[in-house]
Amino acid sequence: MSANIRTGADKPWIFRTYAGHSTAAASNALYRSNLAKGQTGLSVAFDLPTQTGYDPDHALARGEVGKVGVPVAHLGDMRALFDQIPLEKMNTSMTINATAPWLLALYVAAADEQGADRSLLSGTTQNDLIKEYLSRGTYVFPPAPSMRLTTDMIAWTYREMPKFNPMNVCSYHLQEAGATPVQELAFALATAQAVLDNVKASGAIAQADFPKAVGRISFFVNAGLRFVTEMCKMRAFTELWDEICRTRYGVEDERYRRFRYGVQVNSLGLTEQQPENNVYRILIEMLAVVLSKNARARAVQLPAWNEALGLPRPFDQQWSLRMQQIVAYETDLLEYGDIFDGSAEITAKVEALKAEAREELARIDAMGGAVAAVESSYMKQKLVESNTRRLEAIESGEQTVVGVNRWTESEPSPLAGGADGGILTVPEHVEAEAVEALKAWRAARDDAAVSQAIAALKSAAAEDRNIMEPSIAAAKAGVTTGEWGAALREIFGEYRAPTGVGRSAREDGSETEGVRAAVEAVSRKLGRRLKFLVGKPGLDGHSNGAEQIAVRARDCGMEVVYEGIRLTPAQIVNAALEESVHVVGLSILSGSHLALVRDVMDRMRAAGLDDVPVVIGGIIPEEDAKSLLAAGVAAVYTPKDFQLTDIMADIVRIVDAQAAKAA
Repeated sequence: MSANIRTGADKPWIFRTYAGHSTAAASNALYRSNLAKGQTGLSVAFDLPTQTGYDPDHALARGEVGKVGVPVAHLGDMRALFDQIPLEKMNTSMTINATAPWLLALYVAAADEQGADRSLLSGTTQNDLIKEYLSRGTYVFPPAPSMRLTTDMIAWTYREMPKFNPMNVCSYHLQEAGATPVQELAFALATAQAVLDNVKASGAIAQADFPKAVGRISFFVNAGLRFVTEMCKMRAFTELWDEICRTRYGVEDERYRRFRYGVQVNSLGLTEQQPENNVYRILIEMLAVVLSKNARARAVQLPAWNEALGLPRPFDQQWSLRMQQIVAYETDLLEYGDIFDGSAEITAKVEALKAEAREELARIDAMGGAVAAVESSYMKQKLVESNTRRLEAIESGEQTVVGVNRWTESEPSPLAGGADGGILTVPEHVEAEAVEALKAWRAARDDAAVSQAIAALKSAAAEDRNIMEPSIAAAKAGVTTGEWGAALREIFGEYRAPTGVGRSAREDGSETEGVRAAVEAVSRKLGRRLKFLVGKPGLDGHSNGAEQIAVRARDCGMEVVYEGIRLTPAQIVNAALEESVHVVGLSILSGSHLALVRDVMDRMRAAGLDDVPVVIGGIIPEEDAKSLLAAGVAAVYTPKDFQLTDIMADIVRIVDAQAAKAA
C-alpha cells in the first residue's frame, strides 16, 4: 500500500525540534524554516536569564544571554518570536518552569495582539518545579509558593485555555541526573500526585470538574539506549497513571486517565568522541517511544548528533527531523496495533517495573509526598548515588560506550571538521545588543502604567489571588522578565535546594587508593588538608557533573567546598578567599565559559589569589579551550574526560606543582 493512501493508518505524533538562540528575530527565522521543512509543532528553548527571572543587564545574566535559548525580556521579544506564526493554529511547547506564569502571560498577550481566540490556543508549559530542585536548577521560589503558582496556572488555563496543558511532569531531566527507570517512574508520578493533591485541596477547581483538570496534566519523558527496558518503562507509565487516576482521584472517564506524553530522547548518552555514532543512538532511543502503540508519544523532539559538542546548526536539526518523518511516513509502523501485546517477556518486565515503582512511591508517600522528599534531600541523594554508579560502570568498562571506553580508535570525523567546528556559535555581541534593546524598551514605555501593574502583581501574590491575569496585564503594560521576577522574589523569597553531596557515595574506595595516597602526601606538604572549591558560576543549573566531581573529590580524601548552583563570580572568589582553598574548579555547561572564567580569574588576581590554580569542566569547544588555557586556566575537562578518578589525580598534581612553585 502506498504511504500516500494509507487510509487506516494512525496519525503520526507531533514533530518538534527544541530550538531558540541569540535573539527573538533569529529564533523566529529558525522556527519558520523548520515549519517549512515539515515540523508540526514548536518547542521553545529559553535562555537562562529568562528561565530564572532576570533581565539581560543583570549581573547574573553575564555571559548567558542567548546561549542555551532565546532571550525574552518583554512583550516585544515575544511578539518578534512568533512573528508570522498564527498562534491560534500552532501547538507550542515552552520549556519553562519558575517563570512559567510570566512566559505564558507574554504568550497570551502576543496571541491577543494577533486576535487569537484564547480557547483555541494549544500547547504546553513544562512548569515542573519539583524536578528543577532535583536536576535542572532553574527554580527560583521555595516549594510552597512554587506549587501555588502551578495551581494558579492549572486553574486559569482550565477556564480560559482548555486545550492547553499547563503542567508537564518532566522525568526527562531526572534520567539526565542519573535516575534509574524505577526512579524515573516513581519520582515523576509522585510529582504529579503532589501537584494534583495541591490543586484538589486548594478548591480552585470544582470537584465535578476535577477529572477534566486531571486530563490536562501531561508528561515529558526521556528514552535511553536500553531499548527494551525503556519501552517497557513507557508501558508501565501508562498503566500506573491509569491506576492512580482511578484509585487516588476517582476519574471514571478513560479519556481523562490517558497518559499523554511528549519525549526528548536521551542527551546524556551522546558522546563527544566519535560523535557520528550519536545518530544511531538517537534513532534507537526514538523507537522505544513510538513502536508500542499503547504507549506511543504524542510529540517527539530529538537532539542533534552534535549536542555533546555544542549548539546544533539548522542542518543538524533538519537531520533529526527527517529521522522522525522517515519512521512515520516511509515505514508501516502506524498501520498496526500494538506489536508487543501478548509478549511474556514484555509483560514480565512491565510488571516488575510497576511493582518496584509502587514500592518507591509508597516510601515517598510515607515521607509526606514529593515536596517533603525534596526538602529532606532524599530524592536528590538517590539521584546522585545512582548517577555515581552509572559513571563508575562506564569508568570500569562494565558498561560499554562505543568510542569512549571501547573501540576508541577512530578516523577523523568529517562532520565536525568544518570551519565552524560542526556547531553553531552564538556571537558575543548578542548580549550587548540585548542590553541596548532593553534600555530602549524601558525608555519607550509608560512608567506609571508599569508601576501600577507591578503593584497589582505584588498584591495578587501577597493576597493569594490568581497570578495569571495580573501577569498578563503586566506584560501588556511593558513590564520586563526581570521586573516580574523581582516582584515575586520580594513576596515569596528565594530558595536554595539541597545539593545531595553531603556524604560520599562510594562504599569501596579501592579504585581511589592511589589518589588518596597522593592527597595525603600533598596535604602534608601544604600543612593541612587539600581543599577544593567546586563552583557553578552564572545561571547554569545543570549540576550533575559538579556534584559527581564534588563526591569523587571527597572520596579521594579532599576537603570539598560546594555551595550549589547560581553563584556570581564575586561570590565564588569570596568563598575561595574565606575558605583558603588550594584549587578552584568551575563547572559551566551553558556556553558562557569564556566570559565567566575571565571574570572569575580577574577577580582572583585582584584578591591576591593568582597563586590558586583554576580548572574548568563543561561542554567547551577546542578553540575555546585553547583560549582558556592561554588565559591561565590550569586544565580544561570536557565530556571526553569521563574517568573522574583520573581528573582527581590531575588536580592533585596541579596543586602539588603550584605548592612546589610557591616554595
